[in-house]
Amino acid sequence: MAALQKYVSSPLGAALAAGCLLVMVLCAQGGAAAPITSHCRLNKSDFQEPYIFNHTFTLAQEASLADNITDVRLIGNKLFQGINVTKRCYVLKQVLNFILEEVLFPRSDEFHPHMKKVVPFFSRLSKKLSQCHMENDNQHIQRNVQNLKNTVKKLGESGEIKVIGELNLLFITLKRECAQVEQGWKMDY
Repeated sequence: MAALQKYVSSPLGAALAAGCLLVMVLCAQGGAAAPITSHCRLNKSDFQEPYIFNHTFTLAQEASLADNITDVRLIGNKLFQGINVTKRCYVLKQVLNFILEEVLFPRSDEFHPHMKKVVPFFSRLSKKLSQCHMENDNQHIQRNVQNLKNTVKKLGESGEIKVIGELNLLFITLKRECAQVEQGWKMDY
């Protein structure tokens, strides 16, 4: 018992004990303190559709050739400014929905043949994230997403071209912030 008291009185032991207590409390509450739902996740396999990487990057490259606004970045660190890392997938869900509705669907007849592959791909990701919701205040998120929307609308057609030119960044960022490896049995050799 004295050894346990000595361990808990050390800074590392106290931190570990507090962490264990927090985990037990969250388990007892059913994880109710989590700020976002578990639906804010995609699987790594969602990004392994045959040739989708190539179609997305080729489409972005083609649009980038027509993009004459080089001092503006839409999909980047500014989008996540002031936002907790655990809420980034929710931010991307909001951005993805805007891009689909305001840019990709209206311009789906352009940039053949890649647009015909990329739009359904991003639509499927959007559908998979449709149950992703915030459980508490999301003012920073709405402000950052609104800033992106305002920038695109202010730039007009050039903004829409810029969005298409940054689909490669959206692909990479969605995969990095939202994708997780599927659970299951895997044997490493």
